[in-house]
Amino acid sequence: MGKNLTSREQDYSKWYNELVVKADLAENSAVRGCMVIKPYGYAIWEKMQAELDRMFKETGHQNAYFPIFVPKSLFEAEEKNAEGFAKECAVVTHYRLQNDPENEGKLRVDPEAKLEEELIVRPTSEAIIWNTYKGWIQSYRDLPLLINQWANVVRWEMRTRLFLRTAEFLWQEGHTAHATKDEAYKEAEQMNNVYADFAENFMAIPVIKGLKTESERFAGAEETFCIEALMQDGKALQAGTSHFLGQNFAKAFDVKFTNKEGKKDYVWATSWGVSTRLMGALIMTHSDDKGLVLPPNLAPNQVVIVPIYKTDEQFEAISGLANDLMKQLRQKGVSVKYDKRDTHRPGAKFAQHELQGVPLRIAIGPKDLENNTVELARRDTFTKALTPVEGLVDKVVNLLEEIQTSLHQKALSFRDDHITEVNSWEEFKDTLTTKTGFVSAHWDGTIETEEKIKEQTKATIRCIPLENKIESGVCVFTGKPSNQRVLFAKAY
Repeated sequence: MGKNLTSREQDYSKWYNELVVKADLAENSAVRGCMVIKPYGYAIWEKMQAELDRMFKETGHQNAYFPIFVPKSLFEAEEKNAEGFAKECAVVTHYRLQNDPENEGKLRVDPEAKLEEELIVRPTSEAIIWNTYKGWIQSYRDLPLLINQWANVVRWEMRTRLFLRTAEFLWQEGHTAHATKDEAYKEAEQMNNVYADFAENFMAIPVIKGLKTESERFAGAEETFCIEALMQDGKALQAGTSHFLGQNFAKAFDVKFTNKEGKKDYVWATSWGVSTRLMGALIMTHSDDKGLVLPPNLAPNQVVIVPIYKTDEQFEAISGLANDLMKQLRQKGVSVKYDKRDTHRPGAKFAQHELQGVPLRIAIGPKDLENNTVELARRDTFTKALTPVEGLVDKVVNLLEEIQTSLHQKALSFRDDHITEVNSWEEFKDTLTTKTGFVSAHWDGTIETEEKIKEQTKATIRCIPLENKIESGVCVFTGKPSNQRVLFAKAY
C-alpha cells in the first residue's frame, strides 16, 4: 500500500490512476488497453450489480445471455449503429493457429482456417439480440419483451484509463420490445429514472436527468435519455444512458408482430446500459488525498474492527468482544470485517482501510476492555471518539446512514456551486477555464454550432435537462434565438 498519493490539486489524473492501483481496485493487464479488476474492486462492482439487478427485476425485467460474436452481415443491418461503432470494432477473421514451419515453437494463423463470414466482437448487442427476437415475437401476446444481459463488451479504444475507458469492460445492457411507441418511450424514461435512483441513493452521486442532442445520441436511437454527474475536477461524466430506438432495429431485422386488430406492425424498441465506468464515477465524486471514500451502501466492508494488543491473552479477550460485536452488527445487516492479521501492525491496518475507503473503523485495545469502550473513527470526516460498547451497534447503524447522506449532500453542494448560467461567449469561455463545471447557456439548436463550440473549447452539450424551464434568449455563440438553456461541460 505504501506511499502517499499525489494530491488531487497537484495532478488530478495522476491521483486517480494511483488511487485505483494502490487501493487494490484494478491494474493494467498484459493485453493493451484491458484491465484486471482485483477482488476488492470487483466486490464493489458486485454490490452495484446486485442493487441494479434487483431494481431491474422489480421493474419486470429478466436476465438472459447472448453470444459475444456478431456476424458482420447482422452487424451491418442497422446502418447508423454499424457506422457509429465501426471504428472501435475488434474483428475475428480466422479460427485456428498452426505451427510455423520456419519458427519452431511459434504459432501462426492457419490461412486455410479463414471464417466464411467475419465475426465482430460485440461493442454492443443490438444486432445479435434483434436477430434473435425475430424468432421470439409473433403476436402482441409476446409483448412487452423485457430482457437484460450482464456481459463484457469490446470497444477498441486507443487512449485508455482504468474503469473510465478500457478496450474491454463489464456492463449490463437492457433490450426491450413493445407494441406501441408510447410504451417504449415510457420504458426508456423509466430505466433512466432507475439509473438516477441508483446513482443518488446507492452511489451518493447527484445526477442531472436529461436528453442528449442529436449528435450525442446513441447510434441508431431516436432519443437518448441520460444521467450526468460532475466530478471533483469540474469535468462531467455520463453515468448512464437509456435509448428510445423507435422501430429502427425492428425494421432492420424485420421484427413484426400481429396487433390486437390482426394487423402486422413493427415492434418498438429500447436499449439501456451502465458499465464499470460507474466505478470511476464513484472514485472521482467522493475520494480524497488519503484514498478512497466509499458510500456505506456500496462498501464491501462497512465496518472494520482492528485489535490492538501485546499479548495472546489480550488478543483473546479483545477477540471475544469483537466477535460479539460482529454478530450483532451482522444481525442488523451491516457488513463487518475483523482484521486480525498478525502480519501487520495496527497503524498499517488503519492506513490500508483508510486508503480503501472503509466507512467506519472500530479499534479495541486492553484499556477499552477495562473501560467497556471502543474507539470509533469515521473515514469521511476523519473524526474519532471513545464510544461506550453499550448502544454501539445502534450508533453504528445510524452513523452509516448519516455518512451516506452526508456524502450525497457534499457532492450536491459541489455540483450546484458548479452550475453557472452565462449569457455571452466571453463568459462561457471564462467559466470553462477558471471555474469549470456545468455551463448553462442558450444554444441555437444546430449541430454546426455544437461542433464549433466543441472545436474551440473542448466542451460538449452534456444534456438538455428534463426539468428545463422554457425561456427565450440568444445562442452564446451565434446570437440566434433560443428557447431554453442546455448544459455544456468538458467531460470524461
